[in-house]
Order: sequence, then structure tokens, then C-alpha cells
Amino acid sequence: MKRKIPTHYVSYRALAIFLMMLVGIVVGCATSEHHSNTTLVEEYAAKGDRGDEIFQLNQQLFARANMNVDPSDYLLGSGDLLQMEVFEAKDLNSKVRVSSRGYITLPLLGQIKVKGLSARETETKIEDQYRARYIKDPHVSIFVEEHFSQRVTVVGQVKNAGTYDYLAKQRLLDVLALAGGLNDKAGRSVQIRRIGTTPGENNVFIVDLDKLINEGSTHLNIEINGGDIIFVPEAGVFFVDGAVRKPGSYRIKQKMALREAIWAAGGFAPYAKKSLVTLIRRLENGEREIIELDLERQPQGQDLEIKDRDVIIAKGSGWGKVVHGTGFSLGIPGVFGFGYHNPER
Repeated sequence: MKRKIPTHYVSYRALAIFLMMLVGIVVGCATSEHHSNTTLVEEYAAKGDRGDEIFQLNQQLFARANMNVDPSDYLLGSGDLLQMEVFEAKDLNSKVRVSSRGYITLPLLGQIKVKGLSARETETKIEDQYRARYIKDPHVSIFVEEHFSQRVTVVGQVKNAGTYDYLAKQRLLDVLALAGGLNDKAGRSVQIRRIGTTPGENNVFIVDLDKLINEGSTHLNIEINGGDIIFVPEAGVFFVDGAVRKPGSYRIKQKMALREAIWAAGGFAPYAKKSLVTLIRRLENGEREIIELDLERQPQGQDLEIKDRDVIIAKGSGWGKVVHGTGFSLGIPGVFGFGYHNPER
């Protein structure tokens, strides 16, 4: 006859086994936590889709852009071929090309500087000169037969990078819309590179797109000149690992502080040591700087600016992992079953 094992004996035995497992888990968590500071993850699979964000930004960009180009606003430059017609005197009609110095030569008037003027402004200038000397009320029409001089180049993180004919006076948002808007990797700043008026002089203007589009700072929607190069850089990337809810890589949309980077990763996990954070930063000389932060003793560390390729590791508590990973279930009457799952998974 088989001996029946008392129920309370099974419970005590299960409890003893669980306690032994618990000790092993605590030791294992402590060991893995120690190794997390020496084995650093540098690359993560990208999480989160920025498509919706970029889509909304492009919607606002196109809404603010002026896509109706008036050919009469085209800025003339060296090499452009012009067809001029004087309605009151057909003999004065002529086809002329803008010289390298920006002049055209017209019947009766001789040389007239037109470089940098729009077609409409050129019409008015010629009419004024004919009126002052030869014709009482002249009407002049200028048609740009060949666009040679005025082009703008858009490069970087836009949908259709390339060089475009600059057919009229346009502003930054107009040219970005001309290039199809931003792509998913675009940062929040734009560089406008402009050749100066004196040899060797170059000007670079940097525009904050968030302030321009989202905050309505319209003065940043600067006028673009022919020959300008518009460059949209890629957004910087930072990495978050350890005791956070959503480890992974994230793009720096604008100037970000450490606390904002942790929020982007879903915030601290329940088992995190919220005061302890390690930041690994790649320096310009290729070396790495490891910054250990205690946010309780150094609360100003939360305002630390995040830079491209920063790695942020939130430290976890071994006991906290046990508490948040341990559970129990009721099986046979009077007998409890214990279980554990890794809260990091």
C-alpha cells in the first residue's frame, strides 16, 4: 500500500524549491547587471515609424509653400536668351542673350544691366528708358526663351534631391516642396549655402524647421537666390538600453535632454534604479567617454543634451526584477505553484 504524502509537506517542499530558485535568480540578475556595464550594445533595430510624423510635417510644409510660379518673376542671369517685343515699334523687336557681366544690348538704348532683375522688372526698366527718349507710351514684353543661369540644388534628406530651374522668386518652403518634401530620415534643420558677392565669399544660413513650420516663425522662410544649395541633413540617432520599457534606437528630432530621451523609450521600467544611468558618448577623436549619472544626487544630469550616437543605459535592480517577474498560481487545492519570467523580455 502506497504511503500518502501530506499536502502541507508538498507545500513546504515547493516553497523550499522556490526559495532556492529565488536565490539563484537574484545572484544571476546581479551578475548580468554587472556585465551590462562592460558589454555595451551599439546598434539596435530601429523601433517606431516616423512616417506619420514626417507626413504631418510635409502637409504643413506644402500648405505654406507657394507652388504657383509666375514666369514673369524669373530672375535673369548670365547666359539667358531673351525675346523682346515692343508693341509700338516692331522694328525694335530683338532676341538678345545676357552677357557674362549681366548686360543686354538693345536697339537705340545700347547696354542695359538686367542681371538679378525679374522679367517683369526688366520690362518696366526698358519701357522707362524708351519713354524717356523715343516712345510716348511704350509697352514691352520679355519672354525668357532659354533658362541658363538660375538654378537651385536641393540635396540631403528630401524625396527628390536634384538641381531645379529657378523660374521665379521663391522662398525656402517653396523649394523644399519643389523637391517633394522631406523623407523619413530628415532632421529638423536646413542649411542654405550661398555664394557671396565677392570672390571666395560663402554664406551659410541655418534654419530651424520646427520654429518655421510648427511655431510659425515666418521670418525664417528666407528668400532663395539662384545658385543656392539647400541641404537637409539626416537626423541624429541615439540608443537606449537596459531598464526601459522600449529599448532601441531613436532619432534626435530637435535639441533633446536626457530625460526626454528616456521618455522616448517609454520611460523607466518598473524594476529600474531610476537614479542610476550610464551614458556612453563617442568623441571626435574616436574614443568613448563613459558618464555615470546618479540623478538623485545630480538632478541637473536630466538636462544633459543628447548628441548623435549617444548610448543611454538605464540600470536595473536585481531584486526589482525578481519582484516584477515572480508570480504564483493555485493548482491542487491547498498547493501553490510559483513561477518566474524575465521582465526584460
